[in-house]
Amino acid sequence: MKSIGIVRKVDDLGRIVLPIELRRTFDLAVKDSIEIYTEDDKIILKKYQRKCIFCGATENLVDYKDKSICTNCISEIKGAK
Repeated sequence: MKSIGIVRKVDDLGRIVLPIELRRTFDLAVKDSIEIYTEDDKIILKKYQRKCIFCGATENLVDYKDKSICTNCISEIKGAK
């Protein structure tokens, strides 16, 4: 893990501000979603990207009951009947 030497304080509502340099580097825009993970004593932020719950594909997604499924997996499911 690379240290970039930037320290931020958490405000009264539990928020932090990501510096513009990081937002530009990771192509984060206003209203983009961020996934939050923990690993040991670390908090990891990752730009959220929708993906198929079965195969992990990120293209040709269809939403079904708040889950994303790619058209290839849908075809496979239909063919399994």
